[in-house]
Amino acid sequence: MELYGILSEVIDLRSFSNLWYWIVLAVLWSSASHWVLGVPYDLITRGRRIGGQAQLDVEAMVAINSRRMLNVTRTAAVPLFFGVAFFFTTLAMLAFWYWLEFAQALFLLTVWLVPVGWLSLWTALRIEAGENIGEALNRRLMILRRLVQVLGMFAIFITSLFGMWRNLSYTVFH
Repeated sequence: MELYGILSEVIDLRSFSNLWYWIVLAVLWSSASHWVLGVPYDLITRGRRIGGQAQLDVEAMVAINSRRMLNVTRTAAVPLFFGVAFFFTTLAMLAFWYWLEFAQALFLLTVWLVPVGWLSLWTALRIEAGENIGEALNRRLMILRRLVQVLGMFAIFITSLFGMWRNLSYTVFH
């Protein structure tokens, strides 16, 4: 019985009071801001600093990933839109109508990735329009990275406020 008590204290199944939820949130946003259009940030900085083969690698990876993203959105935009809309409508109903904490946590993890996807798509369109080599490409990737970082800070702030409110209201009312 003592082992069960220790495990239930360490592994809390409520989402916002669980350490693993906050670790996943941090890893999600650090990964989202590190991998800009599928290109790691260290490769982008190496390409900017050194040039040469590193810059060619950046340009090749961006070309592949942006063409891939644009191809998917051009061929499957309608089903993709309705699938994402269905997913978030269902999740929002479970989270805020039925007030399920796990659905709230999942919603606050994933809803911010929609603007990241839109920003990445917008950047891919700009790259396709001619900002696909050299300093113009590096500048576009850095702008996308900064926007994702700002969005991530906002998302972490809102999620932490909601999580703290949820934890405080749970301990007061239960």
